[in-house]
Amino acid sequence: MEFRIADTFSSGLARLTGEEQKAVKTAAFDMQLNPANPGLQFHKLDRAKDKAFWSVRAGRDIRIIVHRSESSLLLCYVDHHDKAYQWAERRRIERHPSTGAMQIVELRELVREIEVFEPVAAPAAEPTGAAPALEGCTTEQLLSYGVPEEWVADLLKADEDELLQLAEHLPAEAAEAVLNLATGTVPTVPAAAPVGSDPFAHPDAQRRFRVVTDVEELKLALEYPWERWTVFLHPAQRDIVERSFNGPARVGGSAGTGKTVVALHRAARTWLGRPADVCC
Repeated sequence: MEFRIADTFSSGLARLTGEEQKAVKTAAFDMQLNPANPGLQFHKLDRAKDKAFWSVRAGRDIRIIVHRSESSLLLCYVDHHDKAYQWAERRRIERHPSTGAMQIVELRELVREIEVFEPVAAPAAEPTGAAPALEGCTTEQLLSYGVPEEWVADLLKADEDELLQLAEHLPAEAAEAVLNLATGTVPTVPAAAPVGSDPFAHPDAQRRFRVVTDVEELKLALEYPWERWTVFLHPAQRDIVERSFNGPARVGGSAGTGKTVVALHRAARTWLGRPADVCC
């Protein structure tokens, strides 16, 4: 059975107290060693849209959300009971129909249900008449960049402020592409994975999911932040790391897009004696 861990699990773990983290790590080790262990107390989440979501008890009020199949176990998220269940009820894990990458997709209709509205007495804002931030983009174009289908319609009609809010709910590669398109940059369309290929092997999927092969690797994954222990480079990042430049080069991108990772890999190549230019 393949044992995987998601970046969202690492983020949730980091928000827990030290004692809570110890309990979660113990449960994670037990799952890797023996997923069929009856002491793990798997509980199927009937209210979740994704029927492969289960919870695992890790202490009195801590629950680990796992995506479970006959051949794999994926640690998706961890939090206190109610928050963990709410996270699972608002998400689905699926292969993107265009790129072929496995994604954690936030459900648009449930996002609408939990939006906080201003009191009725508040004066209504005058319509701005702002043009859509993605004016000229098409459904097919957004799908080619990994935007989940259920978010496309809202993105195409969103103004700049709305687009920034919507981007926060998208998978990383989709958010990056959308923000670039809104600023006039046309990103390179990623190659679609062949039909029948492993959706977890897609470069975009490897940004958020890792296969953990042994106890030592799992220990590192649980001990350090996601960005500390992952060494995978997205093809766009690797191109910059390995490219030769005629002088200084500037790498730009929004927060969380991997600029620091690129700089560190460039520095490592220089330190190892490989040709590399200074990248800033």
